[in-house]
Amino acid sequence: MSGFLFVVPPLVGHINPAVGVAAELGARGHRVAWDCPDGDVVRGLAGAHAPVFPCAGTAGGERPADLRGAEALRFLWEWFLVPLADAMAPGVRAAVDAFRPAVVVADQQAFAGALVAERLGLPWATSATTSAEFGGAYDGVPKVAAWLGDRLAELRERIGNPDGTADPRFSPHLTLAFTTPELAGPTDRPAVRHVGPSISARPAAEGFPWEWLDPSRDRVLVSLGTANTDVGGRFLAECVSALRERADRVQGLIADPGGTLPPAPDDKDLLILPVLPQLPLLERVDAVVCHAGHNTVCEALWHGVPLVVAPIRDDHPVIAGQVVDAGAGIRVRFGRVTAPKLGAALDTVLHEPAHRTAAARIRTAFRAAGGAPVAATHLEELAAEETR
Repeated sequence: MSGFLFVVPPLVGHINPAVGVAAELGARGHRVAWDCPDGDVVRGLAGAHAPVFPCAGTAGGERPADLRGAEALRFLWEWFLVPLADAMAPGVRAAVDAFRPAVVVADQQAFAGALVAERLGLPWATSATTSAEFGGAYDGVPKVAAWLGDRLAELRERIGNPDGTADPRFSPHLTLAFTTPELAGPTDRPAVRHVGPSISARPAAEGFPWEWLDPSRDRVLVSLGTANTDVGGRFLAECVSALRERADRVQGLIADPGGTLPPAPDDKDLLILPVLPQLPLLERVDAVVCHAGHNTVCEALWHGVPLVVAPIRDDHPVIAGQVVDAGAGIRVRFGRVTAPKLGAALDTVLHEPAHRTAAARIRTAFRAAGGAPVAATHLEELAAEETR
């Protein structure tokens, strides 16, 4: 049996897809361990007994809410991705020395995993928790592409193999894409394997009032993810207005981790909670309103649920474009949408069949791709190649 070290940033959306793959490898008898700056986050998702090697690093500094485009990209790299890689690298090296994995599985935003593996001559696979860069989003902007290349070259000099040439975001050995071309479109990058979403069990949602759900009304789930609480207040308030206007035929379930909305106790039309059990709810809702985060989009489409997407920043506009191009949803403007416009988009995805039909087509493709078991098989094959 082989050993697999998963190197991940301290971000729930990046750990979740890897959890199912790691569990599948463990069930097949392989050794599995993690390296992450926040072991509690990993254990909360992968299980209390998951072996986690410590390393430095944080989830990044507070980002100005109005950053967009190239400035947002620059902030992401200069204030999060590059410092995170520098901070994690010594811990990743120590974890490799102690665990001696056959393969390092590095999240696409945990550059330290890829670069340390490269320096040590170990095979590494990329866990691509977003497909935004598969299409070469910055290829048409030479200055941006050159700036990114310079940052990666400097980072490689510090923690990788100075003679290496591989982009740490895309392993030349194996890149696991947790999507399919039916949503993300084709890619010409080598070694990419489309495995579809890795859907695994989540911690139980104790105390959730399942009896609140009204089978006579459509149900709409609203979520802006776990990293957007600083900018979501106005948008969530517009969602409340749009949903209340349709209360005779729609129930709304709103995740509000930042507590930006007033509580609505004993409300039969809206359920507002800091955290919602998203996966089991997706089996019971008719539409999703979200920020076009890759995990939320893919989990909704795994269940064949159409979307209204309101991209905020980072990869959200690219993923929103994929949803619209695939016909599985409608895009609205996060910063400017009003309750009437949001309501009209909701009415369309709820009552016009085209979006639901497209979502069902993607659902079929996602499930056929195989998810975590197929991803685990690809990793086993990579490990086997290195032992021949």
